[in-house]
Order: sequence, then structure tokens, then C-alpha cells
Amino acid sequence: MSAPERIPPRSVTPPPDAAELLARGELTVRGRIREASNAALYCTVSHDGREAACIYKPVAGERPLWDFPDGTLAQREVAAYEVSEATGWGLVPPTVLRDGPYGEGMCQLWVEAAPEAELLALVDGEEPEPGWKAIGFAEVGEGRTALLVHADDERLRRLAVLDAVVNNADRKGGHLLPTGEGRLYGIDHGVTFNVENKLRTLLWGWAGEPLTREAVDVLERLRKDLAEGGPLTARLQPLITGAEIDATRARVAALLASGKHPEPSGEWPAIPWPPV
Repeated sequence: MSAPERIPPRSVTPPPDAAELLARGELTVRGRIREASNAALYCTVSHDGREAACIYKPVAGERPLWDFPDGTLAQREVAAYEVSEATGWGLVPPTVLRDGPYGEGMCQLWVEAAPEAELLALVDGEEPEPGWKAIGFAEVGEGRTALLVHADDERLRRLAVLDAVVNNADRKGGHLLPTGEGRLYGIDHGVTFNVENKLRTLLWGWAGEPLTREAVDVLERLRKDLAEGGPLTARLQPLITGAEIDATRARVAALLASGKHPEPSGEWPAIPWPPV
């Protein structure tokens, strides 16, 4: 199966019924995303005269990981979408769990990124310029280092909060999709919701800084929705374990107690590799 041809830009604001289309539509495989570490198939989904492009990741195509139970990455991707929707920020494209040509898997609306958008950069010097946040120093060859920075962007800051809640172990630069319409999406949330602290991300620029008032309000709402019998708890129960839901509650409570963005723990590599 070949890689898909370049998909032309399109409107990426999800229609209100995008999740229904993904769940009920007929999936047709068009190609494979060869860069993905697990099987990721570019598809179209059609239903009742509507059609959209999407990514289908069958559970059967997941490679085993030492620190996550086998066959659970698709469910974690859907769980991350559910938490994103509960925040009201809409940071994860519509994602569902469904049957497909290669068995059960996750199906996510395709997002076309704007190639001109710049969220990450390597710069000379020891301090970032205004409008940028420092991540850390990186070797760039011939014994030279450069400062890796990310944009001081409110959309990224929201995503940093979401990552802290879902315990994202793999927030790379290639998982950030800014669109021509000004939205920002995060993708590839298969390694999330571990009960142990595994936060690995490029978005450390706000580490230790106070959370915004907006973020605190969102976290308060998440705490209510994650209570026993809460609406978010009900949506997560078919997707992740009870212990993982409890750990998510604990992370939300810890963020509210500290009032700050988390800092690297030192117990786990703070930045994913490769970073992009």
C-alpha cells in the first residue's frame, strides 16, 4: 500500500456531526502514512451523501510497548479527544473508536496543517527573543548547540495544560497542527493516561509559571466532570482503566493545588526523542 498523495488544503473546522460521520460512515483506505510508528491509514469516510478524509489506526497494527498494555493505544487516543472536548478548547480532532477494514481501531478527522506556521525554532544565544519560550539546548552538529524554543502562543499553552492532564508521554513538534484558519490541533495521543508520571513534551516554556485564570476554570470543570458518576468519567470508563481515571483525577487536583504549570520531574526524560 503506497503513501497517499498530498491532500489539498481544505476547511478544517469540524462540522457538528463529524464524530457521527466518522463512527457510521463507510471507510475506504486510500494509502498508508509511512512515517507513523504504528499502522496509520489515510482513508475517506462517507455516509448519507457526506464525505471526509480521516486517519484510521487499527489496533492490530499497534506495536507492543513495555510500559503500556498491548492493544490499548486506540482507546487512549479517543480518551484524549473526550478530555479535550470536556475542556471546551477543541484541541484534538474528532476521534472515535470503530470497526474498520482491519478490525477495531481509532478513526480521526484529517487535519491539513498550514506549512507556513512557525511554532518551533532553533536560535543562537542563551535567551529566547520576545514572543518565544525556551525549551532547552540541542546539539546541531560539529560541537555546536542552539537554543530550542517554542512560540509563546496561547493555543500551545492550552495544549500544555491538556497534556499535563492526560499525561502525554510523546508531545513532539510533528504532533502540532496549526491550520490556515488559526486553529491548533494536537494529534497522536496513544501514549497517554499512564498511572505513572510520564509527561514528555516540547511545551516546557511555561514550566513553574502560574496557570491562567482560564486554565484554572477549565480544570475546575474537569474535576467536577471526573467525579464518580460524572459525565466525563462515564465517557472514559469504556476506554481506560479505573486506576487510570483515578490518576487523571489526581493530576487535575495536583494542578489546581499548585496553581502552576508542571515542571520536569527528573524521573523520566522530559523531552521526547526525536523531538520533531
